[in-house]
Amino acid sequence: MSSDAYHITAPHPDGLGAELCMKHALRDAGIASTDIDYINTHGTSTPIGDPQEVKAIQRLFGEHAYKLNISATKSMTGHLLGGAGAVEGVAAIMAIHTGIVPPTINHFTDDPEIDPKLNFTFNVAQKRTVNAALSNTFGFGGHNTSVIFRKYS
Repeated sequence: MSSDAYHITAPHPDGLGAELCMKHALRDAGIASTDIDYINTHGTSTPIGDPQEVKAIQRLFGEHAYKLNISATKSMTGHLLGGAGAVEGVAAIMAIHTGIVPPTINHFTDDPEIDPKLNFTFNVAQKRTVNAALSNTFGFGGHNTSVIFRKYS
């Protein structure tokens, strides 16, 4: 978890709280950023949230960000408010279990602030081995939570 407390409703413009949160999750899980295969983003499709989360992912994951599947399951469920994190966590677990990454649906126009070379799993689910998945949930006031799920071996 982290709290950037940047603004009552907006995240820090550079995604500093999101980056710190994901960094803490990796540390707590005892794994490297290169061990993550899939990120279920907070992804609310807002111009003040999505670019900042992507900036944080790119800074923390570096070149490995281009090897990740990234998706926003809110595109299918809507924002479930207090239930969003739980449902998105289940989606991340199911990606590990089934080897199918859920898509970000209804994507028609690229955001010029977001790197189009990242794999946002647009419109169609993708099959791949997912050994570890990270799920982000961010909220008003700057509270941030990231959880990591790994394949049991």
